[in-house]
Amino acid sequence: MAAFDFDLFVIGAGSGGVRAARMAAQTGARVAVAEESRYGGTCVIRGCVPKKLMVYASGFHEAFEDAAGFGWTVGTPTFDWAKLCKARNAEVDRLEGIYLNNALEGNGVKAFRQRAVLTGAQEVELMDGTRLTAKTILIATGGRPSRLPIDGAEIAIVSDDIFDLRSQPESLVVVGGGYIAAEFACIFAGLGTKVTMVNRSPTILKAFDEDLQTTVIEEMEKKGIDMRLGDAPASIADLGETKQVTLQSGATVEAETVFMATGRHPNTRGLGLEELGIKTGEGGEIIVDKFSQTSVPSVYAVGDVTDRSQLTPVAIREGAAFVETVFNDNPTSPDHELIPTAIFTQPEIGTVGLSEADARRDHDVEIYRAKFRPMLHTLSGRDEKMLMKIIVDKSDRKVLGVHIVGHGAGEMIQCVGIAVKMGATKEDFDRTMAVHPTAAEELVTMKTPVE
Repeated sequence: MAAFDFDLFVIGAGSGGVRAARMAAQTGARVAVAEESRYGGTCVIRGCVPKKLMVYASGFHEAFEDAAGFGWTVGTPTFDWAKLCKARNAEVDRLEGIYLNNALEGNGVKAFRQRAVLTGAQEVELMDGTRLTAKTILIATGGRPSRLPIDGAEIAIVSDDIFDLRSQPESLVVVGGGYIAAEFACIFAGLGTKVTMVNRSPTILKAFDEDLQTTVIEEMEKKGIDMRLGDAPASIADLGETKQVTLQSGATVEAETVFMATGRHPNTRGLGLEELGIKTGEGGEIIVDKFSQTSVPSVYAVGDVTDRSQLTPVAIREGAAFVETVFNDNPTSPDHELIPTAIFTQPEIGTVGLSEADARRDHDVEIYRAKFRPMLHTLSGRDEKMLMKIIVDKSDRKVLGVHIVGHGAGEMIQCVGIAVKMGATKEDFDRTMAVHPTAAEELVTMKTPVE
């Protein structure tokens, strides 16, 4: 009789947990997964995938306008919120089925649709009271949205609620300045909602390069988004038909809906971590070593619950590295350096490596920058600028960071990220033949540093 019910029990079926469960099962291990919500986690169900579909939807109104400059006659377009939501939800359902049926059950993984908590170093308890043992336990419970500690905070919706809106709000206040706040401000503005963005910082996307921040703010303002920066909400009141946000400055903003996008925190509440002595940080994140092992040797953790980098591809890599370490006898540490990232504002952002401010702390740098109106907007007449920026270490000529704002930035940065990860120099960029006519050719034709 086996000493344990399973070789691996995974708590949480998001991107990291599913990848780890599938790969472990393919080694012949007996694997189970418990998920209290929907299979696919934040990315598939209430994050990246449905958000990107909405980004596409919100961009069409400008495409219709731009078409006229290229000789097209387009009638008066109309938008159907319900039709978009139905199509988006059908795609999410399809992907959830793939995660559950193909990735997990198709590989012999036992799937439980209920919450599981730790009751021992090698034991979990399901909501129905069933207790199961496993040689190794992996926690991959992701994160949950945070709310500001202000009066009326419960009146606001958060990112977990955004895809459940039954109707498109005519007006929306977005509270926050991170990528979720910026992306959804652009999405709803593109769909025709009157959007006000409130952030206590005088800028947005403060973790990113300053030129990215200023460029995106300028373009968001051109799109009619009312940017209330350097002012924070003090309270929210329900006026019936509308909600009123009172700012610390004393100003007020009214809107049909208030969306609080003020960060996410690790989803560790009530998992039994404290009782087992599993170490956590100030924000509740699970402390792990370079192999994703917690302070209890039989328990590991990957993804947003560790708060190392809150990105889906990172969780997937961490899950894969965990399997290599534990089941393939190949100790593997996930690489968190030089992660390419896209932010789907409009225009979108692609970025990899150091910001200028971070680079200047430890390096003597050269800055190459180009800001221009791309060919896409010449005939349409749209006054939207594109930014390309390269940060170079003067001593060894290595490219330390590349930052792009504009159409296709996310697609470009994936390829540029390979070069930066390989240690490309500015001269490597210069030796690369330009692809003409493209916006991306600016990356290999900037010859003179601006600073």
